[in-house]
Amino acid sequence: MKAPNTLLANTGTTIFTVMSALALEHGAVNLGQGFPDADGPADVVKAAADALLDGRNQYPPLTGVPELRAAVAAANRRFWGIEADPATEVVVTSGATEAITASLMAVLDPGDEVVLIEPLYDTYLPVVKMLGAVPKLVRLEPPKWELPRAELAAAFGPRTKAILMNSPQNPCSKVFTAAELAFIAELLQKHDAYAVCDEVYEHLTFDGWRHIPLMSLPGMRERCMRIGSAGKTFSLTGWKVGYVTAPPKLAAIVAKAHQLLTFTTPPNLQRAVAVGLAKPDAYFEGLAAGLQAKRDRLSDGLARLGFGVLETRGSYFVSADFRPLGFAGDDVAFCRWLTETAKVTAIPVSAFYSESGADAAAAPRHYARFAFCKHDATLDLALARMEAAFAARGAEGAGRALTA
Repeated sequence: MKAPNTLLANTGTTIFTVMSALALEHGAVNLGQGFPDADGPADVVKAAADALLDGRNQYPPLTGVPELRAAVAAANRRFWGIEADPATEVVVTSGATEAITASLMAVLDPGDEVVLIEPLYDTYLPVVKMLGAVPKLVRLEPPKWELPRAELAAAFGPRTKAILMNSPQNPCSKVFTAAELAFIAELLQKHDAYAVCDEVYEHLTFDGWRHIPLMSLPGMRERCMRIGSAGKTFSLTGWKVGYVTAPPKLAAIVAKAHQLLTFTTPPNLQRAVAVGLAKPDAYFEGLAAGLQAKRDRLSDGLARLGFGVLETRGSYFVSADFRPLGFAGDDVAFCRWLTETAKVTAIPVSAFYSESGADAAAAPRHYARFAFCKHDATLDLALARMEAAFAARGAEGAGRALTA
């Protein structure tokens, strides 16, 4: 028989699926996948349940129910000072991952170049390749994850069509600074390129760091597709409700891509998210403050155990260097050992880098990513398990090499 699609056939199972299955097999505390272990606001959940029973369960409008499009536009104005027409500049999608795909589809033709910043979310690269575009990778280096301006500028050229960027960023929890964003904006204008802005963690920033949408910068309003996620904002990741804010010309094409991908998103969930976006400022401030406390709980515990803990400015994740613990293996081996022996699951940070190209071997392989969007008792249990496992390993002979 003729071969199926080569790219998809050769795409491996995601590291999240692999590690979650391993966690289940070994009864591990799963700090790998980034989803909260509690539902979001009760009033938003009730709004979804009530909306399911009000007799409006047929196809909603392609671009989203009017209530949610209006709520997204209002949130843009309220939080970021961005004016958007809900009728022509907002498209509701089935999650942010679909929003990213639809936005890339809206601007890319085969052969176009797309600038991607590593480490990166694992769907970015396959989607760009599926569309026949050419990825141009720019790497951030730990521990500070600063933007390498010379390398970024070199990645732009005559064939550059877009940049796909994520801030606050998964997995390195970086919040791009105003100066970094201004530099990116300058490159986009110089090369007449678009920006697909994955901003799903927009409300999850800590220590006084504040998210700045690239779209809010001078000259960027007509170049950006800004993506938000109800899953991250309301701790309801299974709902898969995302939204794109874009200028009318781009939004119309994003909507056409959305039509081909999923067509619509459940109307009761859309109306409930509209309720959530109208919640008072105290909710959004409390969400960030609560997660910051959990970040500190986990970070302090990891540091006490001997990890080299990196700064976390936003998102759900802490990255930690395990070399101080005396492990000589790479991050995949460490995360497997941690799951099988300590009964705690993390994600190897090298999974967020390209597996091909000249720089693939240079990806950092001594960091593990831990999700802290969990109950305090869950975080405490994970720390206690790791402490016991490290103590037992030390008794067997500290500093011995770890084997996969």
